[in-house]
Amino acid sequence: MKEQELATHDGGRLALYSYGTEDAPGERRIVVIGGAFLTALIYRPFSIALANGLGDGWAVDVYDRRGRGSSTEQPPGYSMETEIADVRTVLDATGARNILGHSLGGSVALNAVTEFAGSAYVPDKLAVYDAAINIEGSIDTHWLDGFEAAVNDGKVGLALTHMKRALNPSSPLARVPEPIMVGLMALVSRTKVNKALREVMPSAVGELRAAYNAAEDERDFRRLPATTHFMAGGKSPSYYRLTAEKLHGSVPGSTYQISPKGFHGSIPAAVKELVVDISTYFKG
Repeated sequence: MKEQELATHDGGRLALYSYGTEDAPGERRIVVIGGAFLTALIYRPFSIALANGLGDGWAVDVYDRRGRGSSTEQPPGYSMETEIADVRTVLDATGARNILGHSLGGSVALNAVTEFAGSAYVPDKLAVYDAAINIEGSIDTHWLDGFEAAVNDGKVGLALTHMKRALNPSSPLARVPEPIMVGLMALVSRTKVNKALREVMPSAVGELRAAYNAAEDERDFRRLPATTHFMAGGKSPSYYRLTAEKLHGSVPGSTYQISPKGFHGSIPAAVKELVVDISTYFKG
């Protein structure tokens, strides 16, 4: 693994981690844009597995978005434009010609590549898995106010309750009465993984609002390249699949793939089926 620190356009810095062949050319490099709450460290098993699946001569670059890991906090006036500028910074540093976005990172990827239309930054291939795009208000954002208030008050269990119920409303856990669920989430927040989750909660408020508050139309993404590959997990919440289908239908030449056994966390979990699907797509 190679670790770098990149200077951003606004005086911040991004932590970048690279796996696979260090001097891989741009056409054999994939930039991974992670989801909400998740650090580059959490994507390490997937990045290693993907680099191995791609084989010699390929590299996988994953970075900590603002407010994550060793990257600097979200700047004043943070927005989706900040994320797009950071994608450009990473592409400049790595020379990568391919992008993979997961969950909210999929939103960043799609918005960035739409913004890049007609420029040299348009990737050779773009793939997103369970992209968190709010198409025509398909994602309920009313929970964000309660989530933000709980985060500001330091009520981790309550914040996690709001998040779990909103992001996976059909799960059995979402039907547990709120007082009981708050207690469960408070206990869960003490685990190693959830301690990391708790640390990124303040910046998660900003990024979730940046991604969800604009109820976008799938037609907004018609400028995406024909080499865009929309993916969704068969076991993920249904709105990810519905969103992928709508976006695929609006982008001429794009492709769409369901991973039957895939769930929303399949990428950071490095589920073999999904690693194979993604490496196959990028290798063409």
